[in-house]
Amino acid sequence: MALWGAAPSSAAASAEEAASAAPLLAISQPGNYLAGLIASADRDTAAAEAYYREALRIDPRNPELIERAFSAALSNGNVPGASALAERLLARDPGNRLARLTLAVNQINRGDYAGARSEIQPKDAPSRDVTSALLTAWSYAGQGDLRRALDALDRIRDPSVGAFRDFHAGLIAGQLGNAGEAQRRLKAAYEADKNALRFADGYARFLAAHGDRDGAMKVYAAYAAGAPRHPIVERALTDLRTGRPLQPLVSTPKEGAAEALYGLGAAGIRQGDELPALVYLRLSIFLRPGDDLTSVTLANLFEEMKKDELAIAAYEAVPAASPLHDDSEIQAALVLDSLGKTDEAIKRLQAIVAAKPHDVDALSALAGVQRSAKMYNEAAATYDAAISAVGIPTKDNWTLFYFRGICYERAKDWPKAEDDFKKALELYPDQPLVLNYLGYSWVDQGVKLDEAFKMLRRAVELRPNDGYIVDSLGWAHYKLGQYSEATQTLERAVDLKPADPVLNDHLGDAYWRVDRKTEARFQWNHARDMKPEPDELPAILEKIDGGLPDAGAGGPPSDPPATKAGGG
Repeated sequence: MALWGAAPSSAAASAEEAASAAPLLAISQPGNYLAGLIASADRDTAAAEAYYREALRIDPRNPELIERAFSAALSNGNVPGASALAERLLARDPGNRLARLTLAVNQINRGDYAGARSEIQPKDAPSRDVTSALLTAWSYAGQGDLRRALDALDRIRDPSVGAFRDFHAGLIAGQLGNAGEAQRRLKAAYEADKNALRFADGYARFLAAHGDRDGAMKVYAAYAAGAPRHPIVERALTDLRTGRPLQPLVSTPKEGAAEALYGLGAAGIRQGDELPALVYLRLSIFLRPGDDLTSVTLANLFEEMKKDELAIAAYEAVPAASPLHDDSEIQAALVLDSLGKTDEAIKRLQAIVAAKPHDVDALSALAGVQRSAKMYNEAAATYDAAISAVGIPTKDNWTLFYFRGICYERAKDWPKAEDDFKKALELYPDQPLVLNYLGYSWVDQGVKLDEAFKMLRRAVELRPNDGYIVDSLGWAHYKLGQYSEATQTLERAVDLKPADPVLNDHLGDAYWRVDRKTEARFQWNHARDMKPEPDELPAILEKIDGGLPDAGAGGPPSDPPATKAGGG
């Protein structure tokens, strides 16, 4: 799905750094222009907008600068600023449809639905443009004209967006008082894709509002069967059981237009169109500030774009009353951890756990951060709390035992670790990560070798393209002195995961044992250059310098490959 009125490819748009200081502007126009180009390439639209605006101030009639400043402002979420630039852009390029879309959204925000429609429907606009049809329909809804609103939507003939069309037709009909048409359309959208949260939620809310509480609960229950424990669905089911009314998905035509833009942005993310998706979501948030699902979707997009500070800000914008708030707080903490701010992440998660000591998701997240920080005893205790909060574990809880087992293994408490790995396999037989970790650990200890190799081979069968799991099998062969088999398997592992220092180190060891010493040193040098863990580097350097001792004398210790395969 292409962006309605997509900006030229030269106008790269990206996410701003929410908490960063203002950029240091250059003195010259060319300097600001080049800085803007660099900021755009880095997807820092806050800086890009500032640089392009400064360049434009010096050269206010430059059409390329107007376009670049407009695109950066829009992607940066500065819709009023982008609207002012859109007017200047349209004075020179009346056919720029992204500029027209921006002005139309600004008009909708002011309640000028006729004015918005004049921007949406210029003479040269394609008659079947989805964005145009949706916003035209909602502009008619803003004027109370159901017939024209539905007519605008029914001009969409593309079957791939038929459900989306019916969904908005149903929302508009419901707002304008035609319950029969609303139910027909919302049901059609739901029946076309029962796995779409928005379609299920919108249809269920309509049913509940019109007295069919049981029908609404059935719709939610059907969705929950495929996507258990979704916060929005769980909150709605709780409200229905306790007799609380469900709020409509959209309450005004402005919110309806925001919902249309949100849907287009979400579809863009699914199709990998990051920058168009960003524009749609920015425009949606402008019309409906603080919307929880749009904020979370925007945060997810920022994470994909590697703009973690912005992702945190978007997660924090989710209102406290939203069913998505707790998950957003947890995710913001996990993003902090990914930024290397582990202490801050742990403090945030501990605060969440203190407020909700039986929240399994919060406990699991805290334990995961502690485990990644090698706080194995603390992490094991937190997993204890999570497992206690679960009560009777099910298949979905296998990870709690698996990760607690890793913590015990790292803390040198093998009996407890072994029990947890066995429990994880009891809950989820043939789980490849658990098979890999437990099987390798047995080989490493020289116990239960037949069963261990069966586990490792089964793990490779289940995940044949997982370099870490293949490496585990190869390293097990190595540990048992089966150097020829080890070499073949470890070569395959490195082919699958060529940039991992541990795998390259293992292959070097295997090459040495089969008398391929030049290749062994090449692999060790390769491992050294890949920035291995600090505690692994001395052993690698020692091998580069002096090779391996005789097989019977034992070699330098290596971490088991299962650590990475298992996410430890």
